[in-house]
Amino acid sequence: MKHDPLTEGPPEAAGTAKLRAWWSHRQWLDRPHTGAGVAEVLAATGWARSVGGAAPYLGLFARAGLGRAAVDAAVARLEVHELPSARGCTYVLPAADFALGLAAGAAAPAGELAAAEKHLGIGRDEVEKLCLAVERVLSEERPLAPAAIREAVGDAVRPLGEAGRRRGLTSTLPLALGLMQSRGRIRRVPVNGRLDQQRYGYVGWDQPVAGDAVDLAHRYFSWAGPATLRHFRWFSGFTAATARRAVAEAGLVPLGPGSELLLPPGLAEEFAGFEVPDEPHYTLLAGIDGIHLLHRDLPRLLDPADAARPLPAGRAGRAFGTEADPQTHVVLDRGRIVGLWEYDAERSELVLLPFVPLDDALREAAARTEAFVRDDLGDARGFSLDSPKSRAPKIAALREAAARAPGVRGPAAGVLGPAAG
Repeated sequence: MKHDPLTEGPPEAAGTAKLRAWWSHRQWLDRPHTGAGVAEVLAATGWARSVGGAAPYLGLFARAGLGRAAVDAAVARLEVHELPSARGCTYVLPAADFALGLAAGAAAPAGELAAAEKHLGIGRDEVEKLCLAVERVLSEERPLAPAAIREAVGDAVRPLGEAGRRRGLTSTLPLALGLMQSRGRIRRVPVNGRLDQQRYGYVGWDQPVAGDAVDLAHRYFSWAGPATLRHFRWFSGFTAATARRAVAEAGLVPLGPGSELLLPPGLAEEFAGFEVPDEPHYTLLAGIDGIHLLHRDLPRLLDPADAARPLPAGRAGRAFGTEADPQTHVVLDRGRIVGLWEYDAERSELVLLPFVPLDDALREAAARTEAFVRDDLGDARGFSLDSPKSRAPKIAALREAAARAPGVRGPAAGVLGPAAG
């Protein structure tokens, strides 16, 4: 078996601290990029995963101090948009990447249609006719909710009964909407303009779809390099053969002799001269922020002692480092996860479990994020079904763990307050 430098311990001369700090630097998490626009941040650091939670807002605030009003305005102006893209998953993309994002995600709705043909007897012609019917009833200005579309197209939509419900499809309409989105013929619009609430309407669109695996490899390694072929396959969803071809044609170079970590040649030179900052810089991010999710290799961001920590409110015997994704929001310092956090909407306060002593810099970063969530977002949901009620056991567990943590000072463990004297 070939050596994997990120799961077995990197032999790179650069060392773990430099790799982490570099990833943080490339993700614009080593200092605030005040003045950068929403599209500029996403173009430089990568597409922001969106699952009906606060992740895009938290990431843009951490990187460039952007408030919700600025983000929502960029969405309204179509400078950025939430689209089905890599692996068919929704990401917030800059306009320059709309065509590539749609191309990267095109296989997912096609696969869903093929499965529906096989298991539910739905003909492709039926869905294509429904696509035409939907296109006729949509305008480019006034969004229609799915229920309104269903009513407008009438018998062109067919209910799928119990067999469909078992496969997560109540009618043929989601198949048509998925295909039309992937083709750039319609776009999904949040009814209140917000990215953290999943209520949508659809409008007509005429967006070209273009780009191939090599184009995506260029983008990905500029955001995430150094990264391995395995990391790129996770992000893209490509087959091994497609990913290998894309990586080869993208002209990437190994980080060092024998390394599986790859990056663009220009970044290799920059990495060689990069130095780890001496002072900490704390940022509070969603658990699905790009610093983690672009690679989806959680141990690379954890010190061994932190990887062995039990999960607050997690299953018995599970350690933090064994999870595919963080189960809470995270605190980052120079590429290392140094704490966990959640927002208690009922008390309007941020609950913090640091892995390091709670100094003034960390207090300030947490207080700044707390104010942003309270004043701009109202809550910091992890995903669409997250709620203050469902989050309550996790918050209680964070508080309890913080009370036992050494070096945590404050009026209530895990809760921000005036620094102790």
